[in-house]
Amino acid sequence: MSVRQSLLAILNQGPCYGYQLRAEFDRRTGSTWPLNVGQIYNTLDRLERDGLVEKGDVDEQGHVYWQITDAGSAEVRAWLGAPVERAQGTRDELAIKLAIAATLPGIDLAAVIQTQRSASLRQLQELNRAKYAGANPDGPEELAWSLVVDSMIFAAEAEVRWLDHTEQRLALHPHHTMGLELASEKPKRGRPAKADATDAAEAVR
Repeated sequence: MSVRQSLLAILNQGPCYGYQLRAEFDRRTGSTWPLNVGQIYNTLDRLERDGLVEKGDVDEQGHVYWQITDAGSAEVRAWLGAPVERAQGTRDELAIKLAIAATLPGIDLAAVIQTQRSASLRQLQELNRAKYAGANPDGPEELAWSLVVDSMIFAAEAEVRWLDHTEQRLALHPHHTMGLELASEKPKRGRPAKADATDAAEAVR
């Protein structure tokens, strides 16, 4: 999630000081992604360095108000007008954990999956309770918060379905046949020689 663009979008409504920005971010997302004030100011410093915001007025309490520049407003428009690009690979800890566990001898994969499924179902129940506790999406704050919670609910539901799918796939393969021994061929350090890389490219063609 881009804290940078989110803060810029809020500043596009008008000047804010650091703590105010954090409060506005929390108000619009239901505090589902907590930010600390240090993170806010570090981001503001980088935005100022990039010419997207600048310091403005200082009030009687000493709050420095940050305001967006024309370049910052253009970046907000570009962000809102572009799709979110998902990474090609995955850094999802659960997917990597099960992929590794599936190749290790002596691991009870069914137990690993069941433990995770129980935790995922608990999280799903908590999210649903939170959603229904605030089930009044008429105001802008409530609507914004419910959009975030809905996304988290759908992600939790997808995780449970993926665990079910994984369990069914693994059931087709006896675990004792899936273990990977450490490779006997030791990898070479550094990048492959240019000739080797060229040969590999030709082989792919």
